[in-house]
Amino acid sequence: MRILTEGKAKFYAPTAKIVSKDMPVFYNPVMKTNRDIAVAIVASSGRKMRIADPLAGTGIRSIRILLEAGKNAESIAINDVSPSAVRLIKKNLRLNKLSGKKISIANTEANKFLLESKSFDYIDIDPFGYPGIFLESAIKRISQKGIIAITATDTAALAGTAPKACMRKYWAIPLRNELMHEIGLRIMIRRVQITAAAFEKAAVPVLSYFKDHYARAFFRMERGASKADSILKQHKMFFYCSKSMERGIGTACQSCGEGKEVAGPLWTGPLWERETLISAMKKTCNKETRKFLGTIAEEARVDSVGFYDIHKVCKSLQIAAPKTAEIMKRLRKRKIKAAMTHFSNRGIRANAGIKEIKKFIKAASAN
Repeated sequence: MRILTEGKAKFYAPTAKIVSKDMPVFYNPVMKTNRDIAVAIVASSGRKMRIADPLAGTGIRSIRILLEAGKNAESIAINDVSPSAVRLIKKNLRLNKLSGKKISIANTEANKFLLESKSFDYIDIDPFGYPGIFLESAIKRISQKGIIAITATDTAALAGTAPKACMRKYWAIPLRNELMHEIGLRIMIRRVQITAAAFEKAAVPVLSYFKDHYARAFFRMERGASKADSILKQHKMFFYCSKSMERGIGTACQSCGEGKEVAGPLWTGPLWERETLISAMKKTCNKETRKFLGTIAEEARVDSVGFYDIHKVCKSLQIAAPKTAEIMKRLRKRKIKAAMTHFSNRGIRANAGIKEIKKFIKAASAN
């Protein structure tokens, strides 16, 4: 064991060369940004929340919420199926001098923990791998307009390396190209939404992203069959033509009629609510996380499915890649909404078709 620091918390964590589900107590340092944003969401909620952490591991997420967003935590229920983890959670709470009636600790399977509890206003599902087995329990126990946060680390399925696994788990066809992470995130979002719809609840994405080999989404849950139906109407297929690079909602390329790659069904609505992003950004203490959320906040101005990889477009045109700032300048001058994307450091999101994008990139390259 070693003592680490994250945010305002100090905690004991297992020493391991490789992060795996076989660790006696699970802790993944790569997920720091994941936890930063979770804390910011609670801190920016503007209300008292009953919080559930069903897969707590070391307890670092709950401890950080108590230390950094404690005034918004009416209660926090911390659970892990591992007795070793529960012992460590108690030790870490003592290390941070945290105690009181608002904190409860359980040692049981995550679904059992949720189903035997009363409702919560915030539930964080952050498993190792596929989150689907916890969705129904979380959806059943979330309050009206409560927030469910879902992490998926089985990116081989979502990003197209294991398409059969994606079909089995997410009931959708993934893509394997520059758009794979966004398409994978939208597939994961749909999976949550169709599960929620079965309980006449609408799962509205308020913040979602793909980072460090995981997909993450926060949903505001709203009751009502009609609201659930309106969500389902935005589940569609997506095509991508490897020949022309045209893409869109549907099944065929309008330029060459081929449309060789088809993905989905997937969520085609907004991935973000910009107000939520701005509020979370203001509550984030970490500079890198604040910058990351800032990039997404700008990206949220552009309503589109998919983005353009500048280098790939330039390769097809057989020209050198111009400065991204020059392309953005030209797009905005023509009143076309455009922004950098967090999905790729070579990508831009724009309300424009591939023909227009090629034209602007050519002009920027010739400048």
